[in-house]
Amino acid sequence: MKKKRQRIVIGLLDGLGVPAFESSSMPFLKKIALQGFYKTVSGVFPSVTNVNNVSICCGTWPDQHGITANSYFNPATGAAEYMNAAELIRVPTLFERAAALGLKSALLTSKRKTAELFTKGTEIRIAAETAAPQEEARYGKAPDIYSADINYWLWQAALDLLATRPDLDILYVHTTDFPMHAWSEKDPESLEHLLNLDRLLENAARIDPDAALFFTADHGMNFKSACWDLEKVCRESGLEVRFVLSPERDYYIKHHRNFTGCSWIWLKNEKDREPVKAILRKLSGVEQVLDASEAARRFHIDQARIGDLVVLGDCTTMFGEMDRPFESLPSHYRAHGSLYEMELPLIIWNYRDPLPKPDYFQNNFNLTSFLFPTTGQAGAAKNLHA
Repeated sequence: MKKKRQRIVIGLLDGLGVPAFESSSMPFLKKIALQGFYKTVSGVFPSVTNVNNVSICCGTWPDQHGITANSYFNPATGAAEYMNAAELIRVPTLFERAAALGLKSALLTSKRKTAELFTKGTEIRIAAETAAPQEEARYGKAPDIYSADINYWLWQAALDLLATRPDLDILYVHTTDFPMHAWSEKDPESLEHLLNLDRLLENAARIDPDAALFFTADHGMNFKSACWDLEKVCRESGLEVRFVLSPERDYYIKHHRNFTGCSWIWLKNEKDREPVKAILRKLSGVEQVLDASEAARRFHIDQARIGDLVVLGDCTTMFGEMDRPFESLPSHYRAHGSLYEMELPLIIWNYRDPLPKPDYFQNNFNLTSFLFPTTGQAGAAKNLHA
């Protein structure tokens, strides 16, 4: 008798780093972490959404799937462009791998940029930020993207699909991290948001008790106190660079003002490499200035997309475009993008097939890298299981 397929619900809880998870009142998520498989893993650098979201959906490093930031520098135009097009992803996604096996996937996201990235292989795509009239007729008017309520709307839609679409094999639900930007993990508003999410996750298990639940995050969040505009810093020091990119650059400026805990720099002249390094290394909050080749090797990222130099900030320092070289950030400013927002929870519960050995799970993208493998992946994975 053919074994009944098991539905998989994947939750990308945007911004839920380990400190937020441990500080939260999420009784259901903490219960299944104890009952199932739980491990603290590392995110992918840079700790911004597109890079980690695509890594999770592809089960690979950025140097394989090709997404290196929320935006990229286009030398042909001399400007930054959003890195949200499905054509930029170089390897099959989880949804495409599943579709090749005749399985159907639904993608639900608070942010429209996620729906733009994953047009291939998905049977259903719902972006709460740009909800269609028929979706709002069924679920009510979608709340503003800069709210916690949009996450609740999104999960209510997911619960409806779980209840009414038994033909769906995979539901991938990606929330927004605006609440994590707005409130610290110990603020009452944050605790309420995560408790409400937890209740919705528990409802998913009640609606489909046979479903396997997979959860992780793309990045964590920290308070930040300072920001440098590195292009202006270099100019004031007598050196012009070609371009400086904030890898966080996306649509959601209210979240973070497009500041990031790291920065990519394109030089005008190779002879400027060491002088620019020297200028940047003197800045308070700059921990390292790496050649792109070294950064590419260390972080498994496409060297062609990260300029000539990669600047790494400390836990409280950001980089971005401003009207002056330096700015002290307000005390409530919270963001990510550095090496200090990469400690993340990974939870798998109720999955009835054998899991890979615990050591296999080192990064958030390992949540899905063993699911529906291609022929080459299946051969490489034959000794992964305990």
